[in-house]
Amino acid sequence: MNLKEKINEYHDFPKKGILFRDFSPILKDPSALSYVIDELSKHFHTKNIDLFVGIESRGFLLASAMAVRYNKGMIMIRKAGKLPGKTVKQSYSTEYGKDTIEIQNNSITKGDRILICDDLLATGGTAKATGKLIEKMGGKITGFAFIIELTELNGIKEISKYNCKSLVKY
Repeated sequence: MNLKEKINEYHDFPKKGILFRDFSPILKDPSALSYVIDELSKHFHTKNIDLFVGIESRGFLLASAMAVRYNKGMIMIRKAGKLPGKTVKQSYSTEYGKDTIEIQNNSITKGDRILICDDLLATGGTAKATGKLIEKMGGKITGFAFIIELTELNGIKEISKYNCKSLVKY
């Protein structure tokens, strides 16, 4: 299956000069979504994964689909202030300034094997911060799974010590 045919492009979104790659049509097509999960599963051995982590917000969709398929749990990484209860935070730099992500403090048990999922890898700042957050909580990262990678932004260098897989590269 050619996933590039399923990805829509929106020029000047969310602001002028940005080309937004939208994977929403993959979600609409059950065979395409199943293909994505199958292809990622060829790269990551799901028997070595305890939890799928989704990065806000599109990563939730991929992580949830993987978790349901393989009867595993799914947890969310959210922007600061979006989760109830006690949380653990990680700040990081973005191309626009600084940001903070968080996870509920009881989401991960020390030693849990985690596959981190997101729709897109760009500069790698959010992915790197997510990795730090998971490790701070005692989780073991089995890898990062992305549908799309924007190679010219070289975000892969931020997480190159991990097992990473992107299905579509631009």
